[in-house]
Amino acid sequence: MRYFIILSYDGSAYHGWQIQPNALSVQEVVEEALSKILRFRVSVTGAGRTDAGVHAEVMPAHFDSEVPIGESGVFLNRLNSLLPKDIAARQIEVVNAEAHARFDALYRTYHYYLAGKKDPFSERYSCRYFGSLDFDAMNVAASYLKEVSDFTSFSKLHTDTKTNICNVTEAYWEQCGGRMRFVITADRFLRNMVRAVVGTLLEVGRGKMSFQEFVGVINSKNRCCAGTSMPANALFLVDVGYPDEIFKYNRK
Repeated sequence: MRYFIILSYDGSAYHGWQIQPNALSVQEVVEEALSKILRFRVSVTGAGRTDAGVHAEVMPAHFDSEVPIGESGVFLNRLNSLLPKDIAARQIEVVNAEAHARFDALYRTYHYYLAGKKDPFSERYSCRYFGSLDFDAMNVAASYLKEVSDFTSFSKLHTDTKTNICNVTEAYWEQCGGRMRFVITADRFLRNMVRAVVGTLLEVGRGKMSFQEFVGVINSKNRCCAGTSMPANALFLVDVGYPDEIFKYNRK
């Protein structure tokens, strides 16, 4: 039987989602906790691979079990008792046997937070900016991303991805309390893409890059032409959407 589990985590202490040698990952910790409860080795597949230090308010993942988990609330309580304080299991449900947390995802949404002043209560989860920013210009440039298909200029170099084509459906800046938030939704994201996009948009906001130059960066398909990669601590995966059909078995 296949299950979807919804996780939240503070990525500060982890070297990203994906298991890797000689570094602690969120996936490794979750698999170990599930394996202890179910008493067999559990393999978990996440909706994506967040980088080191990136957080997730919503990270769907799937795993298979021939052993029924029982009442979901009881299972979640047991799982959360084994997980560390910076990882939480929020929801679990049965899905169709072919459902896939990564490949069935229709869209993913990330938020990136900027803070214009020092705030001890948000410093850990936002990036400080200094001076003034032209958010109108940043929003004009951000909106153009919806017309772009090839995001090579914002991709980490030498990755194993087969294509740099992404379909961005929303990209904009908004006020969020005392901070600014960048919202971006796409069907898929490249490694380091959001942080590179934010770093380039900040060049526009500071007046160091015109809209025409921003378009030129995209058309160059050259990562060296884009802005710096912003710190990971201000980036959150906040939503992942799926077709209703994969949940049909559980929702009759």
